[in-house]
Amino acid sequence: MKLQTLACAVALMTGGLFFSHTVNEAIAATTVNQQVTLAPTREQSLVTRQVATLVDRQHYLNMRLDADVSRRVLAMYIDSLDPDHTLFLQSDIDEFNKKYASSLGTSLKTGDLAPAFNIYDRYRTRLNSFYQFAMQQLDKKQNLHRNDFIELDREKAPFFNSKRDQQEHWQKMLVSQLINLNINKEEEAAKQQALKANPALAAGQDLTPPEDLTPVETLKKRYRRQMEQQTRIKSDRVLEKILNATLATYDPHSNYYAPIEAMELNRQTTLALEGIGVSIRPERGNEDYTRIETIVDGGPASKSGQVKSGDRIIGVGQEGEPIVDVIGWPSGEIVGLIRGKRGTKVTLRLLATGAAANQARVVTLTRDVIQEEDSGVRSRVVNVKRNDGEHKIGVIEIPSFYLNYRARREGNSYRSVSVDTQKALVALQAQNVEGVVVDLRNNPGGSLEEVARMLGQFVKDGPVVQIRDGNGNVNVFRDEDGGEQIYSGPLAVIINLASASASEIFSAAIQDYQRGIVIGSTTTGKGTAQVQLDSLAYGQATLTQRKFYRITGGSTQNKGVVPDVPLINIYDEDLGERKAKNALKWDTIQTAPYKREGVVAPFVPQVSTWSTARTNVEPQFVYLSALKGIAEKTKDKKQSSLNIDTRKREIQELEAETLRAENARRTATGLQPYANWESYQAALDARSESRAKMKAAQRPPLPEDEAFITESANILMDMASLQKAHPEAKVSDASITIAQKPAS
Repeated sequence: MKLQTLACAVALMTGGLFFSHTVNEAIAATTVNQQVTLAPTREQSLVTRQVATLVDRQHYLNMRLDADVSRRVLAMYIDSLDPDHTLFLQSDIDEFNKKYASSLGTSLKTGDLAPAFNIYDRYRTRLNSFYQFAMQQLDKKQNLHRNDFIELDREKAPFFNSKRDQQEHWQKMLVSQLINLNINKEEEAAKQQALKANPALAAGQDLTPPEDLTPVETLKKRYRRQMEQQTRIKSDRVLEKILNATLATYDPHSNYYAPIEAMELNRQTTLALEGIGVSIRPERGNEDYTRIETIVDGGPASKSGQVKSGDRIIGVGQEGEPIVDVIGWPSGEIVGLIRGKRGTKVTLRLLATGAAANQARVVTLTRDVIQEEDSGVRSRVVNVKRNDGEHKIGVIEIPSFYLNYRARREGNSYRSVSVDTQKALVALQAQNVEGVVVDLRNNPGGSLEEVARMLGQFVKDGPVVQIRDGNGNVNVFRDEDGGEQIYSGPLAVIINLASASASEIFSAAIQDYQRGIVIGSTTTGKGTAQVQLDSLAYGQATLTQRKFYRITGGSTQNKGVVPDVPLINIYDEDLGERKAKNALKWDTIQTAPYKREGVVAPFVPQVSTWSTARTNVEPQFVYLSALKGIAEKTKDKKQSSLNIDTRKREIQELEAETLRAENARRTATGLQPYANWESYQAALDARSESRAKMKAAQRPPLPEDEAFITESANILMDMASLQKAHPEAKVSDASITIAQKPAS
């Protein structure tokens, strides 16, 4: 969360967001004679036919993949390849529309991938043109003091009609990136000077500076690396692009995953992966190397005793195959090589930090299932100080509604969020907590079965969510544990814009039953359910087939869940379903009969007033509000200057505002203010390095993050005291006038 909004603001100010997509997603181009020929396989053609038929016949919308939808699929495919409209020419688009617009859907339903591969081939040709142009221009001196601007958002801009117009824009892109790199180099030098003057800023961490390259050398190196990466592109890339464009034409949550990506999908939903049990990241100061950061206890790497934190991975080999040199590879690609099926072997060539290349050692490990203990439910007790003393509040952090379906089906031991939550509730009650805060921030959802079980631990009985299919049939999921209630005490739920799907079902039900108070910011608005298609001919897919509705009848789709008591939203609204392309609409169905279990609504106005009074003076919330204000200043910025002096002034103004906000927070919390921006950045780097070396469960919460927990605990105590003081309150009461002051 730290400085997320500011980072977006600075990127917009510098033109970084626009350029980075074009480079990172697309500019991994290569020369014509190096370009690998891509062609669909039989399995890819078969799965194309399967997915196209499924979306045509079984999607929630009941929308045929006809000529009209085919045109939309083509437009979505083109935009997925060239979202900023800087690579294809308008003549390309005209040609594609003439050849494929009305027939692409039919081609997909017959498994014919030729149109998709032909378009992708043209895309790579245009990428190669950009690459050649860029490398030629980088051999020339560039003017960084221009008086014009670069457009920051070209999503809806027309494609260029001529190569001349296109190259003029490419020239602007290069200048913009060189300006960024020059400014970054100057700021890095200033930061290193601050570290030299005050080594304590490093807090004992190795803050090695990046390679000492000129901005032009840095940009050339990036292009060469991306060019080499492009030679490793497989036909799976094209398959994923076209099938996801097809599915995204229907809704944002129907997706296709090629085999490697399918493994990641399974890992996220089961908290288990098949690998060796290490986490990796690019090495600080030298992006050519990827290093092992942490090692999972009990995993193959840990058991071997031959793998150490800090080792560089310079080669990876599959069983029976030679070791592939991975120096310069992105971390994501290296992860894809290391992961694999349980029981198979993977060989790593490792280089200890500081060792010479000829001292590399080779380690062969057998992959196994790694249970990610740090990724599951976590609970703790926080002590909240109020005027009447200190109070113990339990906190349960739920990262997702996970369930290992496969392990359960096979009769093996498995983890599930409902079981882990039940254990946490029992443990917290044994510590005599006065209330429980369930933290669903950033929870993307998961198993519907699990969210129903979890709700049963907090409510006595009744419906928990309604689900409607594409034919209008409504199914009501109920709490069916016979009235058993694990926890019946004071309850609060924290949500934010990154809480989605099952998180929204849970918080909506708690709110509708008035079982507890919901706190935070409006959720994502993903009120759809997908079936996971794991028996396809190749890879996996998810297909939207149902829609969620609250027990009161309103959908959680699009609108999301609105909290009872709002706290600052730290995310950009673009994250939510409301800004997604082709998102399904909000609507209502009939209410499911249910009985409210508490009285919350009448007390919300007073509790909200008390909360606002606290957050207006709480240093962490004041700080977050300041950052949000800084980000909003540049949110709608359409252009960025191509004059390095102008760009510097703009960035320095943002930095000065941010530093003032940070120092005001530090002063208010008894810490020493930073002398300058460079000292601040050095300290942030040191903290980032330190936290990266810790396992997730060992990382202390950031103060701005913990402020949400503390305030939620205070809100919960306020609500509980009002409910106790006014037992006569009824759900029908609009509000209750409270004369007393909050206890905090």
